[in-house]
Amino acid sequence: MTVQVLGRRLPAAATYVAALAAAFLLLVVTVAGALWQTEQGIQLNAEVRQSLAQRSSLRLLMRGMQDAETGQRGYLLTGQESYLEPYLAARDEIERELTNIEGYAGDDALRVGEAQRFRELVSSKLEELQITIDMRRDGRGNVALERVRSGRGKEVMDEFRAMIAAAEAREQQLVVENMAAVDRSAGRLRLVVLLAGLLLLGIGALLVVAVRNAMSELRQSRDDARSAHERVLQEMGAREQAEAKVRQMQKMEAIGQLTGGVAHDFNNMLAVIISALQLAQRRIARGDTDIARFTDAAMDGARRAATLTSRLLAFARRQPLQPQVIDVNRVVGGMSDLLRRTLGGNVQLEVVLGGGVWRSHTDQSEVENAILNICVNARDAMPDGGKLTIETSNAFLDEAYASANSEVNAGQYVMIAVTDTGSGIPPEVKTRVFEPFFTTKEVGKGTGLGLAHVHGFLKQTGGHVAIYSEVGVGTTVKLYLPRTKMEESEAAAPLQSSAELPLGDSGTIVLVVEDEERVRNLSVASLRELGYTVVHASSGEEALQKLENKPAVTLMFTDIVMPGMSGRKLSDEAKARYPELKVLYTTGYTQNAIVHNGAVDADARLLLKPYSIDDLARKVRAVLDE
Repeated sequence: MTVQVLGRRLPAAATYVAALAAAFLLLVVTVAGALWQTEQGIQLNAEVRQSLAQRSSLRLLMRGMQDAETGQRGYLLTGQESYLEPYLAARDEIERELTNIEGYAGDDALRVGEAQRFRELVSSKLEELQITIDMRRDGRGNVALERVRSGRGKEVMDEFRAMIAAAEAREQQLVVENMAAVDRSAGRLRLVVLLAGLLLLGIGALLVVAVRNAMSELRQSRDDARSAHERVLQEMGAREQAEAKVRQMQKMEAIGQLTGGVAHDFNNMLAVIISALQLAQRRIARGDTDIARFTDAAMDGARRAATLTSRLLAFARRQPLQPQVIDVNRVVGGMSDLLRRTLGGNVQLEVVLGGGVWRSHTDQSEVENAILNICVNARDAMPDGGKLTIETSNAFLDEAYASANSEVNAGQYVMIAVTDTGSGIPPEVKTRVFEPFFTTKEVGKGTGLGLAHVHGFLKQTGGHVAIYSEVGVGTTVKLYLPRTKMEESEAAAPLQSSAELPLGDSGTIVLVVEDEERVRNLSVASLRELGYTVVHASSGEEALQKLENKPAVTLMFTDIVMPGMSGRKLSDEAKARYPELKVLYTTGYTQNAIVHNGAVDADARLLLKPYSIDDLARKVRAVLDE
């Protein structure tokens, strides 16, 4: 398919991709320029603040010297000790401001030399003042006054005043130059944003024209197809050929509707990008550099626009589910023989069915397909053989977990966990495993639709899927099916309120060790909500340093599998140094898989992810009370 742009026929897909790439590049350049200019503005503002602080210290230093000289002269004339109060106060102020001036000097050779000369002159002047004060106290007031009249300190003060005036003038000039630089920087940024906005507007206008031309051509093609259909009916009268023409006409209409939808979505994305850039421009014009949310919105709109063409190639199949109340243990148990035949002899299968597992209202065939898909992927991840563990249990996903995972509703679920000892999934691949048609397998060995199908089914049925994986260790895929209350004779027991949780106290210090930032932040927030004092670390090495700095830690709550030092190795090292330290492990792997894989001892204290704040409160309390 081609489109007409500026009088030329161009391939439609290439034209759209090129336009989106140009828009994305312009946005990246604009955002980079905005960030660079913002950083320059921050640096210049910091220099302005330092110059103003330097001027303030110079003025206070000058005032202190004048106060000291005034107090000394008052005492020489009257002999009253009360006149020395300004002198004594000024000495403290002078020392403080000299220290500030030396700190502001930094690595600037001019300022460093100037600060040294200030200290020399101040020391000389204060020494002269103290000599005359001591003379007055010894009863030699006339001699002291004569020393003052001799002008011994005048030369020092003259040089001091001259240096103060020169330094103030220099700092004032720096302030003026830096403010001018800030204005120039803001002007350049406004120009870049304006130019990028105009170019984006031009690209959008060209695309709108191209899409409209394409729609017009499609309508013309549709009309031609209708005419051809009528001619075929009249000339040939063959039903089969007539039906073929009708199908062709319907396809053209569908393409026309799709093109209209593309134009609508793309215009919406351009509206987001242009509006965000214009708002950022207005903020900058007012001198406000807080434009992050507008640049983020523009970047998000560009990313969504860049994926629009790939969505045209996607095809999703929707079919109605046939839900029924199922016993998950019976479904999993009934699949054991099929799975053993599918996995082959070099993969050891272990099925662990939990006691009292709830029922779920869902499509049994879809559940079986999901388990089979995951097991096949696990088998492919263990080409040299390994172990596959399937477990069932009840689970509760709390509000904290739901807020961290936008597609999850808090509540009760039936969990099916499939754990393998394969090669694991790299982080960059893990983020894409649910994308349709994404696969790391060789051509012809995978469609990339397996996990996408699992994800779509669980989302449709109100469930959730989570993946925990470490490269070289293995992978656990957890399926959460919503619990059903059908066929229950009694209402479920109400959940305990947060007031009934076993709370901690600020005197109990808990060290949280977790390499994934989001999980670590939630764990820290939960423990602090329970009343504990919490410190945290992102690695085993950092955790040992935190223990050394704060040896009063009572409990260490650590992930098992972490880059570098594992949770078990960290625990051994920490307990060797602090034998009284208690340890609670956590992991995304299921308990039976962890135990049999030898990651922790069978009697180790373990809290499985995801856990609720109730689970965390009770587990921590139980470990502390042992």
